[in-house]
Amino acid sequence: MTTREHIASIPLTADDPTAEASIGGLVRDATAHMSTLVRAEVELAKGEIAAEIKKGVKGSIFFIVALTVLCFSLFFLFMALGFGFSALFGWGYWAGFLLVFAVMLATAVLFALLGYRKVRRLRPPEKSIAAAKDTVAALTHRGGDN
Repeated sequence: MTTREHIASIPLTADDPTAEASIGGLVRDATAHMSTLVRAEVELAKGEIAAEIKKGVKGSIFFIVALTVLCFSLFFLFMALGFGFSALFGWGYWAGFLLVFAVMLATAVLFALLGYRKVRRLRPPEKSIAAAKDTVAALTHRGGDN
Protein backbone atom coordinates (compact mmCIF):
# COMPACT_ATOMS: atom_id res chain seq x y z
CA MET A 1 0.00 0.00 0.00
CA THR A 2 1.43 3.35 -0.96
CA THR A 3 0.68 6.59 0.75
CA ARG A 4 0.59 9.85 -1.09
CA GLU A 5 2.29 12.79 0.56
CA HIS A 6 0.22 15.92 0.93
CA ILE A 7 1.87 18.94 -0.62
CA ALA A 8 0.47 22.24 0.50
CA SER A 9 -1.05 24.40 -2.20
CA ILE A 10 -2.27 27.96 -2.46
CA PRO A 11 -6.02 28.29 -3.07
CA LEU A 12 -6.85 30.08 -6.30
CA THR A 13 -10.03 31.67 -4.97
CA ALA A 14 -11.00 33.23 -1.66
CA ASP A 15 -12.72 31.04 0.93
CA ASP A 16 -15.76 33.29 0.93
CA PRO A 17 -15.96 35.39 -2.25
CA THR A 18 -18.78 37.57 -0.87
CA ALA A 19 -16.85 38.65 2.22
CA GLU A 20 -15.03 41.94 2.04
CA ALA A 21 -11.39 41.48 2.91
CA SER A 22 -9.83 43.65 5.57
CA ILE A 23 -6.20 44.73 5.49
CA GLY A 24 -5.39 42.37 8.35
CA GLY A 25 -7.10 39.50 6.54
CA LEU A 26 -5.22 40.27 3.34
CA VAL A 27 -1.90 40.37 5.19
CA ARG A 28 -2.74 37.10 6.96
CA ASP A 29 -3.68 35.46 3.66
CA ALA A 30 -0.56 36.80 1.92
CA THR A 31 1.63 35.51 4.74
CA ALA A 32 -0.04 32.09 4.65
CA HIS A 33 0.27 31.92 0.86
CA MET A 34 3.92 32.96 0.98
CA SER A 35 4.66 30.34 3.62
CA THR A 36 2.87 27.70 1.55
CA LEU A 37 4.74 28.77 -1.56
CA VAL A 38 8.12 28.55 0.19
CA ARG A 39 7.28 25.09 1.60
CA ALA A 40 6.19 23.89 -1.84
CA GLU A 41 9.42 25.21 -3.40
CA VAL A 42 11.49 23.43 -0.74
CA GLU A 43 9.60 20.18 -1.37
CA LEU A 44 10.16 20.53 -5.11
CA ALA A 45 13.87 21.13 -4.58
CA LYS A 46 14.09 18.12 -2.24
CA GLY A 47 12.44 15.90 -4.82
CA GLU A 48 14.70 17.08 -7.63
CA ILE A 49 17.84 16.72 -5.55
CA ALA A 50 16.85 13.24 -4.36
CA ALA A 51 16.27 12.12 -7.95
CA GLU A 52 19.64 13.49 -9.07
CA ILE A 53 21.42 11.86 -6.14
CA LYS A 54 19.86 8.49 -7.03
CA LYS A 55 21.09 8.88 -10.61
CA GLY A 56 24.55 9.80 -9.36
CA VAL A 57 24.72 6.81 -7.03
CA LYS A 58 23.66 4.44 -9.81
CA GLY A 59 26.31 5.89 -12.11
CA SER A 60 29.02 5.79 -9.45
CA ILE A 61 28.54 2.03 -9.03
CA PHE A 62 30.17 1.56 -12.44
CA PHE A 63 33.16 3.63 -11.33
CA ILE A 64 33.45 1.57 -8.14
CA VAL A 65 33.42 -1.70 -10.12
CA ALA A 66 36.04 -0.33 -12.54
CA LEU A 67 38.26 0.78 -9.66
CA THR A 68 37.92 -2.62 -7.99
CA VAL A 69 38.93 -4.45 -11.18
CA LEU A 70 41.85 -2.05 -11.61
CA CYS A 71 43.06 -2.66 -8.05
CA PHE A 72 42.96 -6.44 -8.51
CA SER A 73 44.71 -6.22 -11.88
CA LEU A 74 47.57 -4.18 -10.40
CA PHE A 75 48.63 -7.34 -8.58
CA PHE A 76 49.38 -8.96 -11.94
CA LEU A 77 51.27 -5.88 -13.13
CA PHE A 78 53.53 -6.01 -10.08
CA MET A 79 54.05 -9.75 -10.55
CA ALA A 80 55.05 -9.14 -14.17
CA LEU A 81 57.44 -6.38 -13.11
CA GLY A 82 59.04 -8.65 -10.50
CA PHE A 83 59.55 -11.45 -13.01
CA GLY A 84 60.70 -8.97 -15.65
CA PHE A 85 63.30 -7.34 -13.39
CA SER A 86 64.66 -10.72 -12.36
CA ALA A 87 64.96 -11.82 -16.01
CA LEU A 88 66.30 -8.45 -17.23
CA PHE A 89 69.07 -8.17 -14.69
CA GLY A 90 69.73 -11.90 -14.33
CA TRP A 91 68.78 -11.85 -10.64
CA GLY A 92 66.79 -14.35 -8.67
CA TYR A 93 63.05 -13.87 -8.37
CA TRP A 94 63.39 -12.56 -4.83
CA ALA A 95 65.60 -9.66 -6.00
CA GLY A 96 63.16 -8.67 -8.75
CA PHE A 97 60.26 -8.61 -6.31
CA LEU A 98 62.35 -6.76 -3.75
CA LEU A 99 63.04 -4.07 -6.36
CA VAL A 100 59.31 -3.81 -7.15
CA PHE A 101 58.57 -3.51 -3.42
CA ALA A 102 61.19 -0.77 -3.02
CA VAL A 103 59.74 1.22 -5.94
CA MET A 104 56.20 0.84 -4.55
CA LEU A 105 57.35 1.88 -1.07
CA ALA A 106 59.17 4.94 -2.42
CA THR A 107 56.07 5.91 -4.44
CA ALA A 108 53.83 5.56 -1.36
CA VAL A 109 56.20 7.71 0.72
CA LEU A 110 56.35 10.36 -2.01
CA PHE A 111 52.56 10.61 -2.29
CA ALA A 112 52.18 10.62 1.50
CA LEU A 113 54.57 13.59 1.73
CA LEU A 114 52.74 15.43 -1.06
CA GLY A 115 49.42 14.80 0.68
CA TYR A 116 50.81 16.00 4.00
CA ARG A 117 52.00 19.24 2.39
CA LYS A 118 48.55 19.88 0.90
CA VAL A 119 46.67 19.07 4.12
CA ARG A 120 49.01 21.22 6.18
CA ARG A 121 47.93 24.26 4.12
CA LEU A 122 44.23 23.89 4.96
CA ARG A 123 42.70 26.87 6.74
CA PRO A 124 39.27 27.36 8.33
CA PRO A 125 36.64 29.20 6.24
CA GLU A 126 37.21 32.57 7.91
CA LYS A 127 34.81 34.56 5.72
CA SER A 128 31.95 32.12 6.34
CA ILE A 129 32.61 32.09 10.08
CA ALA A 130 32.67 35.90 10.18
CA ALA A 131 29.44 36.12 8.16
CA ALA A 132 27.73 33.63 10.48
CA LYS A 133 28.86 35.59 13.55
CA ASP A 134 27.58 38.83 11.99
CA THR A 135 24.22 37.22 11.25
CA VAL A 136 23.88 35.90 14.81
CA ALA A 137 24.86 39.28 16.23
CA ALA A 138 22.37 41.09 13.99
CA LEU A 139 19.54 38.73 14.90
CA THR A 140 20.22 38.87 18.64
CA HIS A 141 20.57 42.67 18.51
CA ARG A 142 17.31 43.01 16.60
CA GLY A 143 15.51 40.73 19.04
CA GLY A 144 16.67 42.91 21.94
CA ASP A 145 14.98 46.01 20.44
CA ASN A 146 11.45 44.58 20.72
